[in-house]
Amino acid sequence: MIEQLYDIFQKHPQIATDSRQIQPGCLFFALRGEKFDGNTFAEKALETGAAYAIVDDPGLARNGRCIAVADVLESLQKLATHHRRQFDIPVIGIAGSNGKTTTKELVGAVLSSHYPTCVTRGNLNNHIGVPLTLLSMRPETEVAVIEMGANHIGEVAELCEIAEPTHGLVTNIGKEHLEGFGDLEGVKKAESEIYRYLAGHGGLAFINRDEKYLTTLAKANRKKIFYRRSEAPDPKVVGLETKLVAETPFLRVAFLGDDKQLVEVQTQLPGRYNFHNIQTAIALGRYFKVPSAKIKAALEAYAPSNHRSQIVRRGSTTFIMDCYNANPSSMKVALESLRDLPAGRKIAVLGDMLELGAASDAEHRATFNFAKKCGLAQLALVGAEFGKVKLGKSGTQWFADTATAKTWLDAQDLTDTLVLVKGSRGIRLEGIV
Repeated sequence: MIEQLYDIFQKHPQIATDSRQIQPGCLFFALRGEKFDGNTFAEKALETGAAYAIVDDPGLARNGRCIAVADVLESLQKLATHHRRQFDIPVIGIAGSNGKTTTKELVGAVLSSHYPTCVTRGNLNNHIGVPLTLLSMRPETEVAVIEMGANHIGEVAELCEIAEPTHGLVTNIGKEHLEGFGDLEGVKKAESEIYRYLAGHGGLAFINRDEKYLTTLAKANRKKIFYRRSEAPDPKVVGLETKLVAETPFLRVAFLGDDKQLVEVQTQLPGRYNFHNIQTAIALGRYFKVPSAKIKAALEAYAPSNHRSQIVRRGSTTFIMDCYNANPSSMKVALESLRDLPAGRKIAVLGDMLELGAASDAEHRATFNFAKKCGLAQLALVGAEFGKVKLGKSGTQWFADTATAKTWLDAQDLTDTLVLVKGSRGIRLEGIV
């Protein structure tokens, strides 16, 4: 059945899973969700321009343009794997607790400067997004960069079975999605599933020696490339090295170029925590033989967006918008970066960290205690989870929601102030700015 479906896909290579986003001649996959059944929108999708609808409601088979399958999601995934197998190219999987999307964007920018590259769009990194990314690969594609997200053990392994990566990496291991992973050991087990897949399929793993746990987790991988930070990158040292030249106002780094001379890169990324993301992009660029001038140009042109390390300026006020995601590990490094950045006055507005399960109370309390030590002029907490923290006489503000936090912030004198805005996506802290 997948072969027949693939024949149709080759004639209609555009995929839609939302009936409101139909493109003429596309294939509509009628996925089921917790609160919807895509089958009920199949005929509407056909009316608005879809060539065919892939459904798993047998009652729709009477329509000659409805292709009935046993399970729409499974068919989407199998079709994506079948399409991926038509390409004998590097497929790079990116997993990890923090920085996946920024790393994916940077790696994609570097590799696409030299090769036709397919890169995960936005945050399409789950059991639906990964197949959609694979199906967007065009005949001219020479490299694919696939972000792999997970909040339960086994999900990265499942995504590897769909994408069949030839290369891969874990950005880092941190306290994320503890509701699904259980604890840090669960995170290690889940994120390192990509290492185990690569080890079992002859793939190559990229290992950042500066990140805790990764070298040990990849012990069974025979094919691996190490990279790390160095104050004096040495061409004779086995491994790839990057120097952190400066941190303010944005990171400036250097690496050994094609002529073994240091190439300096002035990025638009703030915060030491972004250094590892930049390191990874340089390491992969060097490994895949992207000319050093193109690596430099790609990294310097990259400007963060979508509320990930995004800089927003309002007069003499600078906001660091990092509110697409948050967990205890990423919250700590963001606060450390804020603490170390030069500014006349610093404020942090922190939103709840979601999906922490039984660890939520302790982790929110620990984040509050750490934030108090960062020398901030003011600290504001937003959300029900932070509402459980006893603030005492700390002078910290607490707000139930973003709207009331915004009212408070608008009333503050923010002249020459640096403001960190960070929280989980569900808190929608971007509304403050």
